[in-house]
Amino acid sequence: MEFLNSIVAFMSGPLNTFAWMYTFLPFAIVGGAYLTVRNGGVQFTHFGHAMKNTIGKVFQKQEAGAGAVTPRQAVATALSATVGTGNIVGTSQAIAMGGYGAVFWLWLAALVGMCTKYAEIVLAIKYRERDSKGDWVGGPMYYITNGLGKKWKWLAVLFAIFAILASFGIGNMSQVNSITGSVIGAVSAFTEVSAGTELALKWVMGVFMAILVAVILIGGIKRIGAVNEMLVPFMSAFYIVFTLVVIFSHIGNLGDVFVKIFSTAFTPRAMFGASTGIILKETIVWGLRRSAFSNEAGLGSAAIAHAAADTKGPVHQGLYGIFEVFVDTIVICSLTAITIIISGVDIGFGTKPGSELITSALATVFGAKFAALFVAVALSLFAFSTVLGWSLYGTRCVQYLFGDKAIRVFQVIFVMIVVVGCVSPLSVVWDLADTFNGLMAIPNFIALFALSGVVAAETKKYFSDSKNLK
Repeated sequence: MEFLNSIVAFMSGPLNTFAWMYTFLPFAIVGGAYLTVRNGGVQFTHFGHAMKNTIGKVFQKQEAGAGAVTPRQAVATALSATVGTGNIVGTSQAIAMGGYGAVFWLWLAALVGMCTKYAEIVLAIKYRERDSKGDWVGGPMYYITNGLGKKWKWLAVLFAIFAILASFGIGNMSQVNSITGSVIGAVSAFTEVSAGTELALKWVMGVFMAILVAVILIGGIKRIGAVNEMLVPFMSAFYIVFTLVVIFSHIGNLGDVFVKIFSTAFTPRAMFGASTGIILKETIVWGLRRSAFSNEAGLGSAAIAHAAADTKGPVHQGLYGIFEVFVDTIVICSLTAITIIISGVDIGFGTKPGSELITSALATVFGAKFAALFVAVALSLFAFSTVLGWSLYGTRCVQYLFGDKAIRVFQVIFVMIVVVGCVSPLSVVWDLADTFNGLMAIPNFIALFALSGVVAAETKKYFSDSKNLK
């Protein structure tokens, strides 16, 4: 046990610092800015076009050919993996650990992250291939191998390994752990929950969710896409409506919210003082890392889902990357942050919260019991859809490394990890999830830099054709 604790301590400590402070965070900002300049600021100059050709066509009838899913199902699967606990718990943690100013850095990372995710999807479609069943497969491991050449396969292998580990962390344990926490919180709002009852609830929920995930996994990507196509719009719309109600109920405080965010983005000590431990580095780091946790720009994960889309071409599908980051972070994460700050609830800076901050904020309008119940339902839907999305990512990476025969083995392990995540301590789960996130981004960013010229060429080709702009 002591040896295992040492490994966990190393992975959540020094390895986490290396993966984030010295690799992902510089890559995310510098890389995102570089891709933005290289592609003419496509997320800004063609934002209207991107929205028109993504959300503008969401209600149109879409069909997919053999071995593919519709563009809407692809984006629903990708959104399901991004719109999750990162929007609620992750944003709450960014504020609590980094102060109000962390929201500014969360926004900044999202603005450049739009182009990063756009580039990932463009490359995923450009270099995808058919598997033995005739299904489209793609993502960083394929655009590394097919784009950079066979001599770079070692880099693709590294990505696949890190992504598999990340699927157990960001895509599984942290999600189900947040579900159990929110459900227990909801139950506690109505009746006293003893330690024994709490543990029993965790086990019951773990087994129940494991069975549910297993049933959906058996159906493959088409069933995952179909389930997420129903869940994502429903859960997002309800969450947006309820947070807006809280914001408008405290509308007089809205100006003060933005003053707090912008005034502490560069000088957090001016408001918080040194006693909280919140310094500029913490503000920047927590804003950037929770933005990445939420929208996954730079991780390369969403590209795996988009690679299966029946689409006209790389840029057509790449536009969904701009839409995804905008909805996930600029809209939903911002609503979470504003709701928490505008409500005036006690944040408890320097601590790492779960869903209690957003619950308290909603309670200022809807009451404690309803707020706890709503957050439990919302977080459960958000997190469960994320588990489904990441189950696909892990499956594709296992398929790339070991072939079709290894898929079932991975899926069995993935289902078992659901139970483990439900009964594990929150802090350990999130630390490990952060580490695996940072590590999988390293090979992906190397590929994005190396293939940036391909993305730029595809972008120029698409927008120079007047037919695409109609």
